[in-house]
Amino acid sequence: MAMTSAKAADSIPAGPVVDIRTTLGDIKVRLYDDTPKHRDNFLKLVKEGFYDGVLFHRVIKDFMIQTGDPSSRTADSTAMLGSGDPGYTIEAEIAYPRHYHKRGALAAARTGDQVNPERRSSGSQFYIVTGEKIPAARMAQIAESSVMGKRQQYFRTLVERDREKIGALEAAGDREGLEALRQSLIAETENAVKADPLPENIVNDYTTVGGTPHLDGQYTVFGEVISGMDTVEKIENVATGRADRPLEDVRIISATVEK
Repeated sequence: MAMTSAKAADSIPAGPVVDIRTTLGDIKVRLYDDTPKHRDNFLKLVKEGFYDGVLFHRVIKDFMIQTGDPSSRTADSTAMLGSGDPGYTIEAEIAYPRHYHKRGALAAARTGDQVNPERRSSGSQFYIVTGEKIPAARMAQIAESSVMGKRQQYFRTLVERDREKIGALEAAGDREGLEALRQSLIAETENAVKADPLPENIVNDYTTVGGTPHLDGQYTVFGEVISGMDTVEKIENVATGRADRPLEDVRIISATVEK
């Protein structure tokens, strides 16, 4: 498969290309120029040979394949992998809906929101999306849930903004005043966060090509596969064991920047 979506080749954002040779075949990815921190860091690591020899340590069929843990390079079959990095994280460059988790998307792994509320990316670990095709009805539900989540988050920020006013109304036992303020905050939230439908290109990609839309807006997507999805498919179909690690090692032989 030469492309990751129904888009024409000339619609792929310009950017440098990296060739990734693995023990199961080759993958070619194009990096996005509008996620420069991730682009530059990835190129730096590739040029240093950082990825040479590392394993695809987490593989989940119909979801994604993950690599980039430097400790995996010399790990034995019993090692728990996934916490290794170069000693730093990268500021998030989440650009949804411009970049989203369509099949073939290249994105940065990270720790969870509980310990990483800024959603900073791992300095080296990345994943390639495989996912699955999403029915149109499910995409409509996803769009609705997305709006609800954004409105809840926005409403909470308004509550924090008006915390003193709310406290004064509560202290005075003014239920009518509290309800009037609540309705005002709801109206302000709905005006700020519109219930717009998902862009047509996103719906088309997810329904015809596939992906993992529930990750959108949560992780930085900084590139995409432009050839070698057959290799990605081979990797996602290997047998796995504990912590979704392949039973037989799948390794990056080398990664190089195309001239």
